[in-house]
Amino acid sequence: MSFFTTNSLFQTTTVPIPNGFAAQIKDKPKTNPIFLDVTPARTPYMKPPSPNAVAPMRNNLINPRLTKDIVYENIKPVYSLLRIMGVLPITRTSPGVNEFQIASPSMVYSGVVFFTMLSYVLYLSLHKVQILRTAEGKFEEAVIEYLFTVYLFPMVVVPIMWYETRKIAEVLNEWANFESAYKQLSGRALPVSLYKKALAIAIVIPVLSLTSVVITHITMVHFKPMQLIPYVFLEILTYILGGYWYLLCEMLSVCANVLAEDFHQALRNIGPAKKVSDYRALWLRLSKIARNTGIANCYTFTFVNLYLFLIITLSIYGLLSQISEGFGIKDIGLALTACCSILLLFFICDEAHYASHNVRTNFQKKLLMVELSWMNTDAQTEVNMFLRATEMNPSQISLGGFFDVNRTLFKSLMATMVTYLVVLLQFQIIIPDESQNQEPMEEEPVANYTASTTEALTTTTTAITTILTTLAKKKKKH
Repeated sequence: MSFFTTNSLFQTTTVPIPNGFAAQIKDKPKTNPIFLDVTPARTPYMKPPSPNAVAPMRNNLINPRLTKDIVYENIKPVYSLLRIMGVLPITRTSPGVNEFQIASPSMVYSGVVFFTMLSYVLYLSLHKVQILRTAEGKFEEAVIEYLFTVYLFPMVVVPIMWYETRKIAEVLNEWANFESAYKQLSGRALPVSLYKKALAIAIVIPVLSLTSVVITHITMVHFKPMQLIPYVFLEILTYILGGYWYLLCEMLSVCANVLAEDFHQALRNIGPAKKVSDYRALWLRLSKIARNTGIANCYTFTFVNLYLFLIITLSIYGLLSQISEGFGIKDIGLALTACCSILLLFFICDEAHYASHNVRTNFQKKLLMVELSWMNTDAQTEVNMFLRATEMNPSQISLGGFFDVNRTLFKSLMATMVTYLVVLLQFQIIIPDESQNQEPMEEEPVANYTASTTEALTTTTTAITTILTTLAKKKKKH
């Protein structure tokens, strides 16, 4: 049995191949070079791309130029709505590069929108809405008037958010850097699918806000169409900020879960020390983004939380003040406002709590479940350093260090609200109503007769006392 050991076409001697051209055979003419038939290497098996990828797919590969700013593209509908309302004047010079410029067209447009709405608010201050007057007492009606003044407070949020736009742009740039680092480590784009949620929020919230304002004004006040515009604008602004905060926290949660799952799969297959250190560096980026998210929106959401607390307190007091007489038509608007504000405050606190839990606690669980016995010493050291990094780097979303946004904050605000409600109800009990001071019409004659009798007796007693005092003085003189 013979084996094929020679090549009839090429000589047995090894000849270098310059520039991809095969060496020419001596007996062949020089004008007929022979090219190597090099077949491209077979593409290694890859998992099918995630359907959550935002970037369009091409030949099973993701074009990096189209996936450079995945986070912004996912939350783009809400960002666009905020920019249309003149609240978030971000300038995007290129994908993945966000900045704030005072002399930019976005800032000029935002200024025009803000001062236009401010003129509407000044108009409302000169022509106040007329509260539906009832015989329920002046104290309750005064609280409702205060409530409609408080509805205009979110106008302060616009310049506050202008001040924080620069920090928000920096956070978006950090997200772009995180996406690049993730793709370099994992070989794929960040699998995030929040665009549909963002689009639904950008459509549903304006519709619900408009409906809520119309119902509130119909049931509680007489309004003109011109007076309705600022309330609709500020209602949309309040709730779209809640949707914006929800998407930021949801993005942190999704990315933390994806990173934890990738890290777990990487340790299951191979366990070099460098791979662990790369994931640790990526997690530190994500933890920094979580902290900077709270810092970048510090003053805006501090004001929003306090505003919601005030709205909830006044609305619930308006409902409880006349609960003994049953609910009326004005209570529909109060109940709707109270429920929506409570839900918004809860989602703000709950989503931040959930994001912090995923960024830190989820990773700690993955690290504690790692089997270290089969790893080398360097890999074990890196895992222990990773676990220590999760302990030393807090990932709580804090509003500038004033307070952490979590479920404890919601509980504290609700407890404080109950205290204020008790105080307001005590004021209502102490201050008598005019309707309670007036007695029934049938008892008016009896009351008038009693009052006249008492007045006559008082006059007679005074006259007798004066006469007796005069006689006593005369006797002393004699």
